[in-house]
Amino acid sequence: MKNSEILELTTEELVARIGEEKANLTKLKFAHTVSAIENPSRITKVRKDIARLNTELTKRKAASASENK
Repeated sequence: MKNSEILELTTEELVARIGEEKANLTKLKFAHTVSAIENPSRITKVRKDIARLNTELTKRKAASASENK
């Protein structure tokens, strides 16, 4: 997922997407534990996507907190 795609999401969509990606990561880890998945670098990609989404969510929360002061 690109940063430009992340910026287009609303805050609610960000939260929902983080949940979806975390569930996807859990499934990938389980599948990899049971039997090696074809492309284990997908796990790394999903982890980085979650981090990008969390970073944007944190930025938005900080911006809204500073506006409320």
